[in-house]
Amino acid sequence: MEKIATRISYGNALNELVKIRPDLFVLDADVSCATMTNIFQKANPERHFNCGIQECNMLGVAAGIASTGNLVFASAFAMFAAGRAYEIARNSIGYPKLNVKIGATHAGISVGEDGASHQCCEDIALMRTIPGMTIINPADDIEAKAAVLAMADYEGPAYLRFGRLPVLVFNNPDTYKFEVGKGITLRDGGDITIIATGLLVYPAIEAAEELAKDGINARVINIHTIKPLDEELVLKAACETGAIVVAEEHSVIGGLGSAVAELTAEKHLAHVVKLGINDTYGYSGPAVQLLEEFGLTAGGIIEKVKFVLNK
Repeated sequence: MEKIATRISYGNALNELVKIRPDLFVLDADVSCATMTNIFQKANPERHFNCGIQECNMLGVAAGIASTGNLVFASAFAMFAAGRAYEIARNSIGYPKLNVKIGATHAGISVGEDGASHQCCEDIALMRTIPGMTIINPADDIEAKAAVLAMADYEGPAYLRFGRLPVLVFNNPDTYKFEVGKGITLRDGGDITIIATGLLVYPAIEAAEELAKDGINARVINIHTIKPLDEELVLKAACETGAIVVAEEHSVIGGLGSAVAELTAEKHLAHVVKLGINDTYGYSGPAVQLLEEFGLTAGGIIEKVKFVLNK
């Protein structure tokens, strides 16, 4: 299957979106060749603004443009869009409920050689704390492009998370449907549930197929919208399987795993185990190697599933 980085999907989707949304403006923090908004820039130079390496200022500019009734996508690396510019995202975009979409690329440990300073594994946790902030973490090219188009019609602030590493395109463009706030059951099963997001969705499918060989029937759910969480789907899985493994390329603190654990603790107790980056920083290295070392693979998911079932 073809591999495409979701940041490339982001750039291509923006280029398609402007054809139906003439009110679209795209901002970038001097990394358009990396966030791939240069695809949009080349075709629509009058609607693309390079704000320089000033992410805080860029989100302020985005807020100003959105306040005039326009749609704005502001793009930067996740570490700086969510980390450095958090206060602006909170006070200038979230608080007034402006129609700004933050396109955050190069998220997670798979930034690879850029090292700990750029490997943002805390962004979902930060964005979850902003009231009214919608958080989208697509799993492949098809889902990423659909998410961008869907969020253009979704009023209010949003954070879209994209990766640097090329990932397998496994969704069928002819049948795929993106719905904000609705997870997707990719595989049914009654023994345990694997809930995954972003880069770890396809490894979750692979893990379930391997587990089936050992007689373990695992349900697989793709949660592309982390906030608002599809509570109905998660609670159904908790009720029917009793145990959940949450896999994400993010810290185990404050991400999707925390959201699932908080929900089940309050509304339907289930055994929830989180697979992600433990309370540690990453380090420089090849992306695929780092994913393996941190256990963010099909093998890592299988290990967690068997750990839960053995308990």
